[in-house]
Amino acid sequence: MQAQLIANDIACRRGDRLLFKGLTLACEAGDAVHVAGANGVGKSSLLRILAGLLRPFAGKVEASGAIGLVDERLALDPNQPLGKALGFWEQLDSADRPGRVHDLLQVEALLDVPVRFLSTGQKKRAALARLINSCCPIWLLDEPLNGLDTEAQGTVERLVAEHCASGGIAVVASHQQIFLPGARTVSIGDFV
Repeated sequence: MQAQLIANDIACRRGDRLLFKGLTLACEAGDAVHVAGANGVGKSSLLRILAGLLRPFAGKVEASGAIGLVDERLALDPNQPLGKALGFWEQLDSADRPGRVHDLLQVEALLDVPVRFLSTGQKKRAALARLINSCCPIWLLDEPLNGLDTEAQGTVERLVAEHCASGGIAVVASHQQIFLPGARTVSIGDFV
């Protein structure tokens, strides 16, 4: 079965504030979606709803295929060396090519460094390595270029393009310009 992600008439409320309503999104294998909007409009909340980590105020999400999320929560033990922290997830996910991913994202030289000592960009690359090794067909990426230098940004764009070209889905929330071949843009501000 091919990957699929469908959000029907989603609404998100934080406290007494309705962030957005009536958002419908349908993603098939190979799709890339750029989620745009000002700070605080609910881009991160939308990704958490799509990941099943936050209940929508209204509407429904259906997914076919495992979902992987990269956001500001690193999901790597800060007290462990990066290699051991990634190894934990690689064992759970039965990763078959961690070395290639480590090389691509330039984390090989960091495997002995405790996660808490990594820079923002290094942590972002480590989180992306964890995601790629998980083999999830649906990627939800919240500000994936934050803290990355120009070369690393290009690598991330290429990896997302390859993921979609091989039948994956990528939903990317980003304030920064990100090149996603064939992507459509969903502006959260249109659903207020």
